[in-house]
Amino acid sequence: MKAIVYSAAGDSSVLTLVDRDVAAPGPGEVRVRVLASGVNPTDWKARAGGVPFPEVVPNQDGAGVVDAVGDGVTQPRVGDRVWVYLAAHGRPTGTAQEFAVLPADRVVPLPESIGFDVAASLGVPAMTAHRALTVHEFGPSRLAPDALNGRMVLVQGGAGAVGHAAIQLAVWAGATVIATVSSDAKAELARAAGAHHIVRYPDDAEADRIREIAPDGVDHIVEVSPAQNAALDVEVIANHGSVAYYANNNGDEFTVPVIPSFAKNVRWQGVLVYTVGSQAHQAAAEDITAALRDGALPVGESAGLPLTWFPLEDTAAAHDAVENGTTGKVLIRVADETA
Repeated sequence: MKAIVYSAAGDSSVLTLVDRDVAAPGPGEVRVRVLASGVNPTDWKARAGGVPFPEVVPNQDGAGVVDAVGDGVTQPRVGDRVWVYLAAHGRPTGTAQEFAVLPADRVVPLPESIGFDVAASLGVPAMTAHRALTVHEFGPSRLAPDALNGRMVLVQGGAGAVGHAAIQLAVWAGATVIATVSSDAKAELARAAGAHHIVRYPDDAEADRIREIAPDGVDHIVEVSPAQNAALDVEVIANHGSVAYYANNNGDEFTVPVIPSFAKNVRWQGVLVYTVGSQAHQAAAEDITAALRDGALPVGESAGLPLTWFPLEDTAAAHDAVENGTTGKVLIRVADETA
């Protein structure tokens, strides 16, 4: 089979296309014939930062068809269409290869009507968004239709992959969603994703514009840039609101206005999908799949998430595209669905 591998940390030039034997799944594992692989910022950052195994296949997310199962595996079954998450977390077997072996609990059956482009776009972004929307002190721990009825959600950076998923999941769960964006083009994407209100930045009156929409404050904030937005977040948040921050855009440290923050009982919640634990992973996988069944997570420019495709042999270019901030989702076409 064809696979992309790297054996040393560095820029995308360390990625190499090789031929490898197809591995057999062990107990509790499944083998997936990968059709599409999703690229996230953590994929290129992991490649640049270190090599925990002698050889690593990159990329955490993907989609395909179960090809074989190991001992003890009853679900999923051979032939099932699936989406996968955290394929390379703690393992050297990511999705930038034609066949990937991974734990059965990281392989999720895909509703029949859902395309592999949608499936490969889930994983890290959708699970991060799910967690960000379920950490409120008095909010739901699971998402479903009506779970967020009556709640105001602010998605900072609504045109990113996590922002896009947060808008879609929050709307599916019944929330009113405000998205912030930096351009007219990104405003159109956030609106296509389902955001009810759009606020442009930079704008000295940004807090006023948000408070006009949410005079009682916003309940949940999905935050991509706490270093830039912490003071604004405290200004517009409701009493007992939560700020779930999942990235370090525009700075590695942030400061918070202390008195306004504790006066509103604000919960600052870090979110890293790799370390939230299996219970949170399982909850997210189940709720995301339910949203898929309801048609709530479409992708493509018309749905607010433009897709940029690369062939497997151009995985290095795909990593570079993500590192350089390509808007939307970068996917790798590993194999033809009919092959």
